[in-house]
Amino acid sequence: MKKKVVGLGEVLWDLLPSGASLGGAPANFAYITTLMGDQGIVASRVGADSRGLDALRRMEELGLDIDHVQTERQHPTGVVNVDLDGNGQAKFEIAHPVAWDFLEWTSDWQRLAESADAVCFGSLAQRSERNRATIRRFLKATSAGALKVFDVNLRQSYYSREVLTESMHLADVVKLNDDELPKIIHLLGSSHKDELSSARRLIRDYDLEVVCITRGSHGSLLVRDRDASEHPGFRVRVADTVGSGDAFTAGLVHEYLHGASLDLMNEVANLVGAWVASEVGAMPAPKRGALEHSLAEIR
Repeated sequence: MKKKVVGLGEVLWDLLPSGASLGGAPANFAYITTLMGDQGIVASRVGADSRGLDALRRMEELGLDIDHVQTERQHPTGVVNVDLDGNGQAKFEIAHPVAWDFLEWTSDWQRLAESADAVCFGSLAQRSERNRATIRRFLKATSAGALKVFDVNLRQSYYSREVLTESMHLADVVKLNDDELPKIIHLLGSSHKDELSSARRLIRDYDLEVVCITRGSHGSLLVRDRDASEHPGFRVRVADTVGSGDAFTAGLVHEYLHGASLDLMNEVANLVGAWVASEVGAMPAPKRGALEHSLAEIR
């Protein structure tokens, strides 16, 4: 059965050297979720401007459920200036304030939260106090069995110890990269020795089910209880890395919801992330219309 999976937070346009591309971690995540066969739903906010209308139109074209995307007139739709280095690695300059900084708790979102099988949220969308309150309400309104995934995203100065600790307390799964892990461990007042021990510390301190540490082109480490799974990653020609981490999260969540082993979760997440990195933009069209064809070529 299809799972109802919500990407909660920012929707924006990535202004790449090649042109504007729809993005924002929750939208990227929901898109890949939909490609994998579940129902990807975007819960965000856009401006009542041309970029907002284009964002809604584009998400609909991509097969995303946009019934829960709010619209407002006071603030513009979000944009991010993206610079790419010679290896396709991205650096971001994020506009502020924009429409997605003003997420509103509504009866519609209450119903959505209650019916969701999984919710993925990040740290960037919590840069405003209003959003933090709305995201907390959304997570606390989910059912007891809903999976709550905190995808850490340390951008510019838009995070704090308080946001990180509160988010991990609310989450079942935490995903972060190998650069973010030592920063977070130190910010929380502990010393970072190695990835495995730090991951287990987070599991113990925040009562988490899984911690995932991504390593860029070198794969990832997944830790659950006393089990751990390492994957070396897939070698691809990188077009750009925008959205590859969000695709990884979508693959991880899809496999988790459908009862996969830790090793299979890791394999599929790396596979989907590698495919997005090999394509331009965060929401590439699958080859010959099916994700299986694209992933088969990566293998």
